[in-house]
This record gives sequence, C-alpha cells and structure tokens, in this order.
Amino acid sequence: MPIDRTGEDRPLLFVGWIDALPVPAALIRPMARGNFRLHASNAAFDRLSLSPAGVEAPIEMLRAIERASQHPDESQEFSCQLGAGPAARDLRGSIGPLPTESGDDGLFLLTLIDRTQEMMTERNLRRELVSDSLTGLPNRAGFEELVEQRAITDGVGADHAILLLDLARFSRINEHIGPMAGDELIITVARRLKSSLRSGDILARTGGDEFAISTRVVGGRADVREMARRIRGCFDHPFRIGELKVSVDCALGCAIQPAADTDVADQLRHAQIALKRAKQTDRIEIYEPEAAMLSDNRFGMETELRNAIEEDRLHLAFQPLIELSSGRVAGFEALARWDHSRGHSVSPTEFIPIAEDSGLIVPLGQWAISKAAAVLADWDKQNGGAIVDCYFSVNVSAIQLVRDDLATVVRQALENQKIGGERLMIELTESAIIGDPDLALSVLSELKALDARIAMDDFGTGYSNLAYLQRLPIDVLKIDRSFVEHMVDDRDKVAIVRTIQSLAEVLGMRTTAEGVETADQARLLSALGCDFGQGFLFARPMDSKAALDYWRQSLARPIF
Repeated sequence: MPIDRTGEDRPLLFVGWIDALPVPAALIRPMARGNFRLHASNAAFDRLSLSPAGVEAPIEMLRAIERASQHPDESQEFSCQLGAGPAARDLRGSIGPLPTESGDDGLFLLTLIDRTQEMMTERNLRRELVSDSLTGLPNRAGFEELVEQRAITDGVGADHAILLLDLARFSRINEHIGPMAGDELIITVARRLKSSLRSGDILARTGGDEFAISTRVVGGRADVREMARRIRGCFDHPFRIGELKVSVDCALGCAIQPAADTDVADQLRHAQIALKRAKQTDRIEIYEPEAAMLSDNRFGMETELRNAIEEDRLHLAFQPLIELSSGRVAGFEALARWDHSRGHSVSPTEFIPIAEDSGLIVPLGQWAISKAAAVLADWDKQNGGAIVDCYFSVNVSAIQLVRDDLATVVRQALENQKIGGERLMIELTESAIIGDPDLALSVLSELKALDARIAMDDFGTGYSNLAYLQRLPIDVLKIDRSFVEHMVDDRDKVAIVRTIQSLAEVLGMRTTAEGVETADQARLLSALGCDFGQGFLFARPMDSKAALDYWRQSLARPIF
C-alpha cells in the first residue's frame, strides 16, 4: 500500500491490516539514539503503553531500533522486559523494513510476542533445579552457581572458604522420630544456621543431612576456624520439634578457596575430604593437600585391589594354630596377602581398611573362603588322597556378615571342593557378633548346620553381652594379643586370661591365645588351661607348600 503523505502520525490506511495481526505490532520511524516515532499501531501494541517517542522503551528495544536504522536491509531481533515487579512482562521482538512497494523506505515494522508465561515457567523450572524443595535453600547445583558468580563479582584479592556440615546420628534420629519430624528438624537446623551467618554468606543444603556454607575470608585459617566454631555453636542447645527436644551434633570440614581459584567443584571435593576426616577426629578440620594426596592414593589402591580380586592375583598365607597340650598343629589361620604388580607386597593393614570402606571386603571374603577350601582339597591330593587332619580358619568381616549370604558362600566352597564343613572355621570379631546378635545367631546357626566351626576373634577388647554369648553357637574364643603380651610379668593380664578361660569352659568353648612370642608365655597359657596358641614363637605366616611341610613335621616331632 502506498504511504499517505498527509503528515498524519497514524494514517487510517494502515489501521486495518495492522489490527489484523494477532500480536502487538506497529509501524515506526527510527530517530536518533534508538528513539522512534510511532506511525501506526494496533490495539494490542497500544495496551503496552509505550510512549510514541520511544523514550520509555526498554533499552534492548532501543538498541535494536538503532541497529535497524544503521542496517535497513536486515531484520533485528531482541528480548526485553517491560515494567517491573509482579506486573513485568517478558517480550520477544522483531524489527524489519517494509517492502519497497510501500513507497516509503523509512518505515519499519515492529512486532512483539508476549513470553511472560513461558519465561515464568522457565524461571520456576530453573528455580526447582537449583533449589532444595524442603528448606528453600540452594541445592548443590545452585550453591556452585552462586559461589562462581560471587567469585567473578568480587574479583581479584578476595579469598573464600567453603564449609561442609554433616549432622551426626541423623539417620538414627530420623528412624526414631519419623520422617516428617526429621524434615522439620532439617528445616529448623537450616533456620538456625541462617541466623548465625554474616551478610553475604551463602548457605545451601547439598544432601540429606549435609549443608554447605561459602563465606569471605579475611584472616586466613584463623578466620575459618572462628567461623566454624560459631556454626558449631548452633548445636549447643537442643532443637524443639513439637513436644520433643532433640540434641544434634555435627561434623565440620573446611576448604579455603584462593581468589585465583574459581573451580568450586574442586573446593567442594577438598571440603569433603576434610569433612570425612572430621567425622573420625570429632574436630573441625581444614583441608590439607597431603590429605587429598592420601585420598587419591587410597582410590588408586582401591581400583588396583578390585582388579587383583577379579584377576585372582592374591594369595593366602598360613599361620599355624598349635595345640598347647600336645604341641601338634591343629590347624592354620588363612590370611589374605597381596603382592602388587609393581613388585612389592602391600600390607594387610593398608588394603583391608580400604576393602572395608569400599565394600570390596565382601568379594575379598568370598575369595578367601573359596581359596582356603581349594587349598585343603589340594593338600588331600598331595597327601595321597588321605585327608589332612587339620582345619583352616578364615576371617570374615562384619560387613560381609551383614551384606552377604555367608552360609551359601561356605556351602558352595565345600561342595565345589568336596570337603567336610568341620575343616573350615569362620572367624568373626566380637563387635561383628555382638553388634547384631539376632542376625549373628541366624547366620551362625546356618554355618553350624554345615558342620563349620565358629571362632570369636579379639575376645575381651569390646563389650560382650554374656546372655547373647551363651545363646550363640561359638566353638572357640580367641584371646586378644594385648592380654598375652607381657602377661608373664603382669598379674592383671594373667587374671584376665584366667577369667576368659574359665568363662569358655563354663560355656563349653575352647580358647586360642594370639600373639604368643615366648616359650614362657606358651607354658603359662598351657598351665592356665588355654587350648591353642598362635604366634611368632611357633611360626610366621607361610605359603601353602611350607605350611603342608610344617604340618607333616609336627606329626613326627611336636612343635612345642
């Protein structure tokens, strides 16, 4: 349509087709600095209340109009917000030149699409992604985002610290007071923590019972420790949940984030390392690089141990159990040993704790039972088919007792090697047995049904419930080496060993003394009635061939 050059701001010629557009639309004439003169518009555009001169228009719109005037052959798109507060509207706009047939190349068509509802939905979804639904605090993703934004805003020279807080015994408390009360406790903890923070500090809930705090650091480690003490002080008084008063403690791990380091994920990992240590020491711990190196080493060893188990690169060493009354070998304790691929042996004190922490103790225990049964069967073959008259004792972790079907593992090992159950003794620590006596009774009863024998290891080092001890089908109590050491010169230790021996006799059990290193200790233990001895006096752990030879020698001449 030709332009009506009567000078009117809104020629009637254009009203019809602009009003037919389903979105806000206007014909504008660009002016200096992105302002514009409104030439024609539809009703939807008029409701936006933009002034004809464009002086109150959003800056994004003005910049797009300025670009359009500079590049009249190109269309310009933009997004902007009109208004403020709850009434604000999100718009997406487009500005393009009219066709040359219109007769005026100075006019541009401006169209707007209202995206308010779409953007509101997007913001709500975004808020849900970065927020904790229970407390309203940022979650881990939101925390990382906020810390990164603040690091950029603060710029160079501003150190920060990340503190991770883990509630102690929360799972147990949650079980007793119920999940709804547990949620209320989390909310109450969040409020109390929030009230203890300084302006500008960031608080987030990064896990079920874990909170993260980011704070500016001025005085280095001293400032961090003071902040941590103030946070821990939030737990000095019980939390009121309904009519209950719940006392909660926490563990705190901290990591200082230098100004030049904006990698929040690394700092969180460092704080996690410090938090893990804090749970063990019950102190406020600050990350040290040495601790991270140790953690990395442990992870590397965990991976190598897993491969060693899967590839059957471990072996058993055997330490003899001597019957003190006859001096003959009654059996051997089978001990897991690991020769690293790099050519050195890894101490059990190194890899057993790693196996327990990682859950590898379960496949490791399965391997040890299966391997012990296989060695016994091989000994029978080497003995001309005659059964070797001794048993193997295999240690089983408390973790395997809970997570594994121990009786099935033993049954399969016995069936695969076609040996009797009486030739295997399963050793469990006192804490594993007494920790869950009902489970222990069930598992031990299944093992006894296979004719396997049961030994309680490290007896006397923990708290034993004698009522449970009487119920459990235990064959042997192993007296801990701490009572045997120096017992010749210590009457108190002699009294303890005598008491354990008397208790075993009353309960119909036998005893094994660990850590026997001198002949005087062996003679005293024998005089007290102890049945078996184990220690360096008799032999150190040896390989399978040497152990079989040792057993044969004991038949010809008593060891002790």
